[in-house]
Amino acid sequence: MIDTASVVPGRYAHRLPDGRIRCDVCPRFCKLSEGQRGFCFVRERAGDRIVLNTYGRSSGFCVDPIEKKPLNHFLPGTPILSFGTAGCNLACKFCQNWHISKSREIDTLADQASPERIAEMGVELGCRSVAYTYNDPVIFLEYAVDVARACRERELASVAVTAGYITPEARKEFFSVMDAANVDLKAFTDDFYWRLCGGHLAPVLDTLQFLRRETNVWFELTTLLIPGENDSHAEIREEVRWVLDHLGADVPIHFTAFHPDWKLRDRPGTPPETLRRARQIAMDEGIRYAYTGNVYDPEGQTTYCHGCGEAVIGRDGYVITRWELTDDGSCRACGVRCAGVFDGVPGTWGRRRVPVWLSR
Repeated sequence: MIDTASVVPGRYAHRLPDGRIRCDVCPRFCKLSEGQRGFCFVRERAGDRIVLNTYGRSSGFCVDPIEKKPLNHFLPGTPILSFGTAGCNLACKFCQNWHISKSREIDTLADQASPERIAEMGVELGCRSVAYTYNDPVIFLEYAVDVARACRERELASVAVTAGYITPEARKEFFSVMDAANVDLKAFTDDFYWRLCGGHLAPVLDTLQFLRRETNVWFELTTLLIPGENDSHAEIREEVRWVLDHLGADVPIHFTAFHPDWKLRDRPGTPPETLRRARQIAMDEGIRYAYTGNVYDPEGQTTYCHGCGEAVIGRDGYVITRWELTDDGSCRACGVRCAGVFDGVPGTWGRRRVPVWLSR
């Protein structure tokens, strides 16, 4: 049964000749009869419309470091108020937030807050931005958009942590209110997307090109490298070359370590040397900012000037240890500007993670 207190009409759907209603938010295009839920579980047919049944409900709120999203070139060192809901429109067998993204229990949504309340708390907690994360915000588009608009009124930035699996129609509105994004480019073969995620690669690449060509959203990429699945030299090189050709050398790429989880527990974790090799391939091909993640690797997490090679942002995990940029983001040594969104001196939030309750 739908909890009417957390229901709002969906904005992207149309009726089919056979009487079903098709949800047009993501490329799954779920066709629903009365009472049916979409693959994501949170978009449901009720009468003559599709509704979002988790509006205003969250699986939790937490103040994180911005680098945890991960974003290394967007307001470094600052705190970000993060939240998600439940469900997902992909079926990644290696999901590390599966208890949220694959939840079918309303009890997962333990906290609640209006868009205005989230924006107010972001300001009160000293955050510079709000992140739509933990599960993909595409599926709670109406809620995310309303929160982002409320944040914009209070000069808070909005950050989407997403797989980019969204239709051309819906993404225009969604990204129009986002200031930054980390897009999870899960692999560079359609076979991987289909076997391990239940989706396709092409819509994600289409979203990335849209972000580059038609928006001012700052975005970075993350690829989780899974041994034996998407970690070959050839595939990494193919991905990097596509990024260079279609997005440009300034888009940062984070190569992160897999650990066995959910339905993919029979694979070993990613060796650190695999991440370092991927980073080196990216830099050799011409990517200016390539990083390693989910491992201890200060060198692989440091930002280097592409002009002179100087370390301009040193990091130890989520802690900034060195800052050699001017107020406008230029290298102090040679004057070449580092790509990103910077605001004078960096924040000092560090590695803290502070859960908060907004409904109390």
